[in-house]
Amino acid sequence: MTGQYISAEQASAFDDFTINQIGVPSAVLMEKAALAVYDRLLRSPAFNLRKVLVISGSGNNGGDGIAVARLLYLRGTSVTIWFLGNPDKASEQTQLQLKIAENYGVPIKDRIDEEDFASYTCLVDAIFGVGLSRDIKGKFAQAVDRINASPAAVMAVDVASGLHADDGKVLGTAVQADETVTMSYNKLAMATEQGRKLAGLVTVADIGIYDPASMPIIKGPSTN
Repeated sequence: MTGQYISAEQASAFDDFTINQIGVPSAVLMEKAALAVYDRLLRSPAFNLRKVLVISGSGNNGGDGIAVARLLYLRGTSVTIWFLGNPDKASEQTQLQLKIAENYGVPIKDRIDEEDFASYTCLVDAIFGVGLSRDIKGKFAQAVDRINASPAAVMAVDVASGLHADDGKVLGTAVQADETVTMSYNKLAMATEQGRKLAGLVTVADIGIYDPASMPIIKGPSTN
């Protein structure tokens, strides 16, 4: 990977190219993203995995988080998914991840009371991804505020929820992460002072999504 910083629009375009032109299924990319976050959670001394809460939205960022929860669960970690979205309106890949998690028996809740929330030793923020462009409000803002009030260390998936991926502005409210695993390329927000503060320590994970302009020309078989 290079030190390149990309915008949300570029991230979406690179995803689209990899899925629709190269032919890598989106489910494969989601699994690789989840494995990258899972690996960092296991390796980093910042995280106490005694009891983990994954806070998930209904977009693909949420799907990444749900897959992380499943990987932790199969490892034997005590983990719960707090699903903030509407399952019927979730993205196709997130619906798939919810179904897989349910089939494995991963606990999934649509609300977490204060006493239970206070018992978690590690929080994974998978509420919103790089595509967020509006202020966070309602139950989502309340969840972000609860995350920030917790003493538990926070891992953000791709970007801290509420951080505008391009300019580093806070969209209403934003998660203060201890670490962020961002996919394929650093995002422009992480080059800003506020973005660096909210992201914490950033790991750029190579999950197989590349800038098409940087890819070598693949030649077909010789006709000689």
